Amino acid sequence: MFISVIRIIGSMAKKKRRIIEEKEEEYEFVPSEFDEREFILKDVYGTKVLFVITILAVAVGIIGALLCAVSDSGWMIATAVAFVIVLAMKKLLLLLGFRVDLLELKTMLADYLLFLMLALGVCIVFINAPFM
Repeated sequence: MFISVIRIIGSMAKKKRRIIEEKEEEYEFVPSEFDEREFILKDVYGTKVLFVITILAVAVGIIGALLCAVSDSGWMIATAVAFVIVLAMKKLLLLLGFRVDLLELKTMLADYLLFLMLALGVCIVFINAPFM
């Protein structure tokens, strides 16, 4: 009798639980519209601005080298001129007829950094032995 009661209690505790599977949500990736022509035009425009900045940096570097040749504190003036032109670069590009609003912020920051490195690099090259 005691064993049958344990079997009854055991069978009550072992009820089969049915797991109901829920349907997973279906997600479909929909890419946004991509205008290839606009992308290419912006890239070409950014390249034109970069070319102008490169020419300007070489010119500022040569002027800085001439300033360094004229006086002992010319390197400070050349560095200051390079930084002032970087600060005025947006207005300078607007005066040259470029629309700076079409360029992204990170592109312009990269252009500014390239200008500084190139202008000061050209200045350093021209104040050394073969040129001076």
